[in-house]
Amino acid sequence: MLKLDHLALTGKTLEEAVAHCEDVLGITLAAGGRHGAFGTHNRLLGLGDVYLEAIAIDPDGAAPSQPRWFDMDNFSGPPRLRNWICATDDLAAELECAPPGTGRIWDLRRDDLTWQMAVPEDGKLPFDGAFPALIAWGSTTAPPAHLPDVGCRLVRLEVAHPEAHALRTILEGRLDDRRITIVNGFEKALRAIIATPHGNRVFE
Repeated sequence: MLKLDHLALTGKTLEEAVAHCEDVLGITLAAGGRHGAFGTHNRLLGLGDVYLEAIAIDPDGAAPSQPRWFDMDNFSGPPRLRNWICATDDLAAELECAPPGTGRIWDLRRDDLTWQMAVPEDGKLPFDGAFPALIAWGSTTAPPAHLPDVGCRLVRLEVAHPEAHALRTILEGRLDDRRITIVNGFEKALRAIIATPHGNRVFE
């Protein structure tokens, strides 16, 4: 089974990604860290049982041994919500049910966090990135437990794609979260509604 873990908002720089998040939400993001294996860095925001990650290529990081996750090597344009990530207790089993190209398992570390994640060899997740990345925290406590509660919660995540029916079919019976809706769209797009102390805010 899968459980929504977090949302990833990408920017050309981390400063741009963080500024966009903070402008939309009116909330200051918490510290994150560096991902040495993929040459990226992030800042985080707790959303109760899930979290929001602002992520970008780390200009001081070493070049990775393969294309970066979330197809970040090909990112351009303004900061925007690009990916969603689901957690599982059995990553290998979930990969057997996932579409081809969902990725191979990497053992990863950031500071005191350790986890496993499936990363495509070309960096491109199935369905033009509309399929969720898969993660397993194992014995590590996932980030929401360590993040301050600033009163933000995910209300709704809308995933749009021209092949929405096929995407829904693959995830049917594996992901049960009423906040998530998969809809038809001319192209892949993610849209999130987040409740904040200042009212509901929308990421697209």
